[in-house]
Amino acid sequence: MRSDTMKKGPDRAPARAMMRATGLDDDAIGKPLVAVVHTWSNVSPCNLNLRDLANEVADGIRAAGGTPVEFNTIAVTDGMAMGTPGMRASLVSREVIADSIELAVNGHCLDAMVVLCGCDKTIPAAAMALARLDIPGVALYGGSIGHGKLHGKSITVQDVFEAVGAHGAGKISDAELTQVETRACPGAGACGGQYTANTMAMILTTLGLSPVGFNDVPATHPDKAAVARCCGELVMECFAASRTPRQLMTREAFVNAARLVAATAGSTNAALHLLAIAHEAGVELDLEDFNAASEQTPVIADLMPAGRYSAVEMFEAGGVAAIANELRRAGMLSDTPTVTGRHFFAELDDAPPAQVAHDLVRSVDAPIKPRGGYAILYGNLAPQGCILKLAGLGRSGFTGTARVFESEEDAFAAVQNDRIKKGDFIVIRNEGPAGGPGMREMLGVTAALIGRGLGDDVALMTDGRFSGATRGFMVGHVAPEAARGGPIALLREGDRIVIDGEARTLSTDADLDARRESWNAPPPKVTRGALAKYAQLVGSASAGAVTNGSTPYRWRTSA
Repeated sequence: MRSDTMKKGPDRAPARAMMRATGLDDDAIGKPLVAVVHTWSNVSPCNLNLRDLANEVADGIRAAGGTPVEFNTIAVTDGMAMGTPGMRASLVSREVIADSIELAVNGHCLDAMVVLCGCDKTIPAAAMALARLDIPGVALYGGSIGHGKLHGKSITVQDVFEAVGAHGAGKISDAELTQVETRACPGAGACGGQYTANTMAMILTTLGLSPVGFNDVPATHPDKAAVARCCGELVMECFAASRTPRQLMTREAFVNAARLVAATAGSTNAALHLLAIAHEAGVELDLEDFNAASEQTPVIADLMPAGRYSAVEMFEAGGVAAIANELRRAGMLSDTPTVTGRHFFAELDDAPPAQVAHDLVRSVDAPIKPRGGYAILYGNLAPQGCILKLAGLGRSGFTGTARVFESEEDAFAAVQNDRIKKGDFIVIRNEGPAGGPGMREMLGVTAALIGRGLGDDVALMTDGRFSGATRGFMVGHVAPEAARGGPIALLREGDRIVIDGEARTLSTDADLDARRESWNAPPPKVTRGALAKYAQLVGSASAGAVTNGSTPYRWRTSA
C-alpha cells in the first residue's frame, strides 16, 4: 500500500500517534487509506449535498475493508459570480481544486480516492486530479437541481438570467421578475439544464470514471445516498484490482465524450475541459476532434438551453444511457473500459429503463438537428481556433458591424441601455485566460440579449467563455486572446466581421497587419495573488487553458 510509507514501522510512530488522535485504531490504520474528497459548500445549491454524500461514501469504504480519510476543497459558483469580478476566479478554481486534491492525496500517501463534485469547475477538476494521480479512483456528481415550474413550464436559473434582460427592456414587471427568481431553484443540486455541470457529469460517465446512471440521479432523489455508498464499495474493488483512471481514459473514450456533447447540444465549455483532462491523462486531443464529432453527430436530446427539457426530466427518460444507446445503435460510439471493470456497452445493456414514456430522446434517423451544437472556426480573427455555438440556430452564417468592448461590464451596460441594435457584432475582449484573467463567462450579456429579443439579430465574439446556458449566435474561446496579441485585439468599432459556418471561418476584411505596429499589450489587471500567478502560467484556450505546460498550437487561418 502507498500508505505504508506514512504509517508502517517504528519510524512512523509519530504519524500513527496523530491518526490515533482522530479516532483510528490499529485495525483502521492497517487498512487501505482512501481519500473522500468533496467540494461541499453552502454558498449555493450546487455542492450543498456533498457532505451528506461523503458520509455515505465513507460507510461504503468501511464496509468494503478500507478506512476513509475526508478532505474538503473549494468551489466557486458560476451562477452567483456571473457578471461580477468574482467570475474571474471560476476557471482558476479548476486548477486550484485539481492541485489541492493532488497535494492532499499525495501528501498523505493515500491508496485510493473518491471525488464528489457538484458544479462547473469542480467536475473537470475531479477528472484532472484522477488522471494526474492515477491511483484507484471513482468520481460521483452530486446531481442536478430540480427544475422549478412557472405557468406550467419547467424553468431553471437560465430563465432568471433571461428575465433580467426582459425586465431591462420593460417586457416584464418587477413582480414578474421576482416570480421567476423565487421559483427557478427549488433546492440542492447544480443548474438543471444541459449546461456545463450536467454536460461534464455526462462526460465523467463516458470517460469511465463514474458508473453508468449514477450521475443522472438528481441531488434530492432518495436513491442518491445508495449510489454514494456504492461508490465507496466500488473504489475498494478498484484498489483490489489495481484499476486506475488512465486505464479507462483512452482516446476512444474522449471521442465518445465529444460525440455525446454534440448529441445533447451541451456546453461549449466541454471542449476546454476535455482538452485539459486529456492533457493530464496523456491522451492526444485537439480542437479538430470536437469539430469532427459535431459534424458527424446529430442532436438527438431535446435539452435546455436550446431545447425544452431539464436534466431531471432526462433522468426520468432514461438518462445518459438512453442517449448513448441511440448513438451506439447507429455505430457512433466505441466500447471502452469503465470503473466497474466492465466495458461501456455492457453497462449500457444493464442500465435501468426509462421511468416514463418521453419524447426527450430522438432517433438518429429523425434528429432534432442533423449535426451537433457547435463548430470550430479559424480565420484571420482566430488563428488558433474558436467555438461557435450552433444550438438553437437555423443558420450558420452572420455578417455584422463590430461593436468593440474592453470588458464584459461595458458590453452588458450597452445592452441594458439599448445601445445594441440589429446587425451589430459585439466584440468583448481582454477577457481571455490571461487577459481576464480567468476567462469569464458572458451569460449576463448573452441572456440579456435574448431577454431583449435580439438573440437572432446580433452576434457576439469573445476571448472569454460562455455559460452552458447560453444560446444565440455566439463565438467564444477566440485564440490567441487579446492580451497576448491575438487579432481580436486589433479590431475597431465599425469593422465588418463575418462568420461562415460552412467554411468554418471567423474573419474581417480590416487591415489588421497595418494596425499591429501600433498595438501595445494592455497592463495586467491583477498584479498579485492567485489571479496574477494564473495569468503568468496559463496557456491558450485552444489547448485547454492549463497551467502545467500546455503545448503551443500553430496559428492558422482556415480549417
